[in-house]
Amino acid sequence: MDATFFLDPVCPFTWRTSRWLVSVAEARSLTIEWRAFSLTILNGGRIDPMMQESMTASNRSLRLIEALRAEGRGDDAGRFYAELGARSHDAGSPLSADIVAAAVEAAGLEKSAEALDDERWDAAVAESHALAYSSAGPDIGSPVLMVPGAERGIHGPILTEVPDTADGVAVWDAMLPLLKLPAFHEIKRGRR
Repeated sequence: MDATFFLDPVCPFTWRTSRWLVSVAEARSLTIEWRAFSLTILNGGRIDPMMQESMTASNRSLRLIEALRAEGRGDDAGRFYAELGARSHDAGSPLSADIVAAAVEAAGLEKSAEALDDERWDAAVAESHALAYSSAGPDIGSPVLMVPGAERGIHGPILTEVPDTADGVAVWDAMLPLLKLPAFHEIKRGRR
């Protein structure tokens, strides 16, 4: 793997960062491993009632992502997440059970859909989340990015929009040496 991307499908910042990473991966022939990062776990199971349906859909999706990863089907996990994001974030619709079902069908994953409701995958989701959090935490959220040769992962990068390919590659090229530098800790600016 050239990059491991830990995500919670409900997060719009994570969605934009993932589209940046996909663009960079295509330009640089990189391989992305898609992994679970659970905002439900991060928040100790406390979910705003207004977000309950979206978080339930997200948690079910994370089970499928980890099930596909366990089977060595990273491309399928990436395609499923792309279908989720297009139907929710790009369409301006909250993540829901219907969007998850449509994404499963569009990604051709009907035979794997049983993982969505298989609680046995919750342990794999928790393990993936713990790996991301221990790599980049504390005080982080989704997404987390890890690359080989780096001692730690990072939370982000957080992008307000998806840059074009040239700018996206420039972000990657600037960020990669920082990720691999043990002394590097953080770059941050306030959101607008």
